[in-house]
Amino acid sequence: QVQLVESGGGLVQAGGSLRLSCAASGRFFSIDTMGWYRQAPGKQRELVAFISLGNSTNYANSAKDRFTISRDNAKNTVYLQMNSLKPEDTALYYCKHAIRLTQRVSPREYWGQGTQVTVSS
Repeated sequence: QVQLVESGGGLVQAGGSLRLSCAASGRFFSIDTMGWYRQAPGKQRELVAFISLGNSTNYANSAKDRFTISRDNAKNTVYLQMNSLKPEDTALYYCKHAIRLTQRVSPREYWGQGTQVTVSS
């Protein structure tokens, strides 16, 4: 059973920083793409950033120049460093990984349970 567990959310003032982590556990062969999404109340879930197995990154426009995604393959963990936070960054943040259970199968998507980020003005 593969599980993704996020941590690092919380309440922060505008202009502050938070670092989110998402650790994968269970039996699997490899993790391809790792990503972060967020969903604010009344809005659709949206991509924040993702990082490939080769460490190529992609960011939503709202995250560019403020957020940094990184991964530690030895720990099966992805991080999201968020700086210069704004009230509009308030949302439930989810990680999503594309995981290969064995070498021969295509990757499947797995989601974490979410961690709340609240930015006060």
